[in-house]
Amino acid sequence: MASSTAEWTIDRGLPVGPQLYRVLRERIIRNDFPPGTRLSEAELALAFSVSRQPVREAFIKLAEEKLLEIRPQRGSFVRRISRAAVMDARFMREAVEADVAKLLAQSSDRALVVELRRQLTEQRAVGQDNPLRFCQLDERFHQTLMEACGKAHAWRVLETLKAQMDRVRFLSFMVFPMEKLITQHTALVDAIEVGDPLAAEAVIRGHLREILEYLPKIEREMPESFDDEDRSEEEVPPWKGRPLPG
Repeated sequence: MASSTAEWTIDRGLPVGPQLYRVLRERIIRNDFPPGTRLSEAELALAFSVSRQPVREAFIKLAEEKLLEIRPQRGSFVRRISRAAVMDARFMREAVEADVAKLLAQSSDRALVVELRRQLTEQRAVGQDNPLRFCQLDERFHQTLMEACGKAHAWRVLETLKAQMDRVRFLSFMVFPMEKLITQHTALVDAIEVGDPLAAEAVIRGHLREILEYLPKIEREMPESFDDEDRSEEEVPPWKGRPLPG
């Protein structure tokens, strides 16, 4: 297995399974466990000093999110990144966050603007030197926007849906100029502060469409990280290919 469990901690006073799931999910998304990595129930159980049952429960949840592939008699392997899932997540994020940006700009909250500008200062301090920390700050920035609009539950739903997109984001932060992301974040806060819903919407849409530009570059540089296959046959709409009436 890749990486080390030295920095992983488990609170024995809480259910172990969900904690293992969160730790392993984060490691997969951060590419600490690259696509194709074999994860062993026995090794992880030993590393965390737990039984194999909570590890198995975590594996099942990761498989449901299509982050892990469980192959009977062969083992469990980190799945490649699904380009289709990345595009779906991007589409859903844009649809939701564009509305959130407009709503926040329609009723500008001074306390929110102050908090967002504080976060921008923190983002600038981190910059290109620490991609992992910047990614965490970027996540918190978007979560703050959602929660400020009263959409905390929607954010939790998006978190699950955007797992594949987040894997690409971590890869992209190694090569993507973070100054551009900070500039876009700043423009969004500016639009919210002055109460310009159209500008806020335009900024967030452009921000979330950046992946359309850098995804092909990352696919070319790291083809082994991506699934070669497109959507499976069962995902093809049942009407596709039927002759038009008349």
